[in-house]
This record gives sequence, C-alpha cells and structure tokens, in this order.
Amino acid sequence: MATPLSPTSNFFFFIFTATLLYIACTIPRPEEKETKQTNIVFYVHDYFTGNDASAVTVAGISGPTSSILHFGTIAVVDDTVTEGPTIESKEIGRAQGVYVNSHLDGKALYMAFSVIFTDGEFKGSTLEIQGSDVFSMKQREFGVVSGTGYFRFVKGYGIMETPFLDIANFNAVIKLNVTVKHY
Repeated sequence: MATPLSPTSNFFFFIFTATLLYIACTIPRPEEKETKQTNIVFYVHDYFTGNDASAVTVAGISGPTSSILHFGTIAVVDDTVTEGPTIESKEIGRAQGVYVNSHLDGKALYMAFSVIFTDGEFKGSTLEIQGSDVFSMKQREFGVVSGTGYFRFVKGYGIMETPFLDIANFNAVIKLNVTVKHY
C-alpha cells in the first residue's frame, strides 16, 4: 500500500493534475465559438449652424459662445446618422454625446458618443464610440468600447474620414467605417 508521500502517489497526482490542465486549456470555450465580426459604414451629419443644426457649444473660455476650434470648448451633439453621405440618404440612427477640444492648438477633439440605431438591421442597438479626432488628418482611428442589443459585449475600432467640411460654418459629414467583434 502506498503512503501519501510515496513516489507512486506523487506520480499519480502529477499525471492527474497535468491531465486536468491539458483538458482545461484545450476545450473550446462557448464564447470563442460564438464570436461574430461585423463591419458597418455610416455617415454622421455634424452641423453647428443652419436649419439642420444638431451640435451646440455649451462651455469654453468665452462661455457657451466659444468656438469648437478653441482649446477647452465643450460641445453636445445629437447628429443624424445615415447610410449614405447625403442628408437625403436613409436615416438609420442618431449620434449623441460630447466633443471636447482637447488639443492646445485647437486641432483635435476628444469625442465620446453613442450611435443609437433607430432603423435598419441594427434597430434598437447602440455602439459607444470614444477617442481622439485630429480632424486635420485624412483618416483617424477611434475605439468602439461598448454596445447594446446586437452589439452586446462589443469591442472594436473604426476609421473616420471627413468627405465634407465647411469650416466657415462649422458643418461636416463624417464617414465612420466600424469593425467590431461581439457575441
């Protein structure tokens, strides 16, 4: 009969433990099998002026009348999201959140906003966008940090471009090409 400290019982314990570790590391986890990747392209119509104004500065060095192009200015947005680059394209949602001009020379925004899908394939779902927008660059990358509905447990990134910019009136159309992984 083997004693607890005998080589036979230690060898059995080692083999048993190694087998359990092997099984734990090689069995696929359910969430690994169910992960999906989705790519979406949509357009955000960001208008600070005009009849379709959907963004407004709320604070800054000159108070609410501060320009979004000045460091420290905060703007709140409720922008139209469409399938195509024109405002006449099918509306599929809203982009709601804040921009903060976070660059000392005024050339970049910190953005945090929700894309709320109100129509189409992802109706009732949201994506949470966060990151820096150095708007003088042709393409900017940002993070997708959360989501709901179809995009529950999402993680991902996006590439942002500006196909239309009217700097004099502070109006822009921003193309977002988003790639996310989710369940």
